[in-house]
Amino acid sequence: MKIINRELLVIGGGPAGLAAAVGAYEEGIRDILILERDIEAGGILNQCIHNGFGLHTFKEELTGPEYAGRYIDKVNGLGIEIKTNSMVIDLKPVENDENKDSYGNLATVVSRSEGMYQIKAKAVILAMGCRERPRGALNIPGFRPAGVFSAGTAQRLVNIEGRNVGKDVVILGSGDIGLIMARRMSLEGARVHCVLELMPYSGGLKRNIVQCLEDYSIPLHLSHTVIDVKGKERVTSIVAAQVDENLQPIPGTEKEYKCDTLLLSVGLIPENEVSLSAGIEISPITNGPVVDEAMETSCRGVFACGNVLHVHDLVDYVSDEADVAGRKAAAFIRSQGEEVNTKEHARHIETLGAVRYVVPQEIHSDNLDDEQIFRFRVSKPMGRSKIVVSIGDKTVMSKNKMIMAPGEMENITFKKKWLEGTGADDKISISAFEIDKEFVI
Repeated sequence: MKIINRELLVIGGGPAGLAAAVGAYEEGIRDILILERDIEAGGILNQCIHNGFGLHTFKEELTGPEYAGRYIDKVNGLGIEIKTNSMVIDLKPVENDENKDSYGNLATVVSRSEGMYQIKAKAVILAMGCRERPRGALNIPGFRPAGVFSAGTAQRLVNIEGRNVGKDVVILGSGDIGLIMARRMSLEGARVHCVLELMPYSGGLKRNIVQCLEDYSIPLHLSHTVIDVKGKERVTSIVAAQVDENLQPIPGTEKEYKCDTLLLSVGLIPENEVSLSAGIEISPITNGPVVDEAMETSCRGVFACGNVLHVHDLVDYVSDEADVAGRKAAAFIRSQGEEVNTKEHARHIETLGAVRYVVPQEIHSDNLDDEQIFRFRVSKPMGRSKIVVSIGDKTVMSKNKMIMAPGEMENITFKKKWLEGTGADDKISISAFEIDKEFVI
């Protein structure tokens, strides 16, 4: 099989992959290849025709295709190569003990135009994004008629292919894609009966609840789920019910909605089949790789960023994180074979209270920048709260928040100087807890 040698391979041509490639180029790496399995670069942004992107990165409001276009223009202007219709199906670390410079990772690629071949890269950035959780993962009873779509599939059909997916719609799940599709279907002339949410809180951004549901008088029913789908050829109705604290349907609360379409917005899963093939350690909470301050995974020379690492709420955060991954991958390539690339003496970041997870999950003190962004989500809606960073028995940072929710990512800036005078055995922790119950949502 043909083997191609490259310095940096970026797997995924969405917002994360594009930003990572630009970051690496700006740090002096020129031999960069981006592989994208779709027919064009841009990723999920190509079907997100609504605005609201780019306020942090470009200081203006853009649509998804406009945001992607800015980065595609950057990549093309720098001469970075993008190969579309190319999918990585396997990634394995390889090492030649006689020549450390030949250390790298071997990716197996399938392409419509080039067939199957392999790429040996000094560094690899994983930027494959995420996919939607399908109906099969939900165990919804009933028939399997036409008219049941994931919200993202419906978005692609409507926005890119110009198809009409339904006229009477019920949406299960209040993630951001589901909320946005409630508005989009309304604009297409469909009747959206309601959005049902299993949890007692929404999984989407507050602004999307206001702009996509409240502005269109679409009801949001919390603690509700679908317990039956009726119709053999096409959906004719669905049956919804309220759920208890154990998320089990409550008898007597059933309500039937006559509809021809059910959209599912029930969570996103990082695309980590390639990560698993490389033997990379995966977090059981994020379902993405465990990474350090450089966005480097447990596999040497393999970095991860964007939704393949953990699901983001804003694409601007994806770009920021990917820029770090690109620059750190460039530093790894430049220092190939040096001791700086070892994975020893990692300090794990402990999460306490309502902090569900944090990224990065570990840091190497000697390789840490003066400031490091930590991103995390809380496990439940919280009113007036406090975020605390501690090292050992010392609190190094504390800040108040008026509100926090699982659907919105939180950021803190960790300062390297906080580690001065601490030992390797002093635990680093990030916690969040409510300080005034009167402010609970």
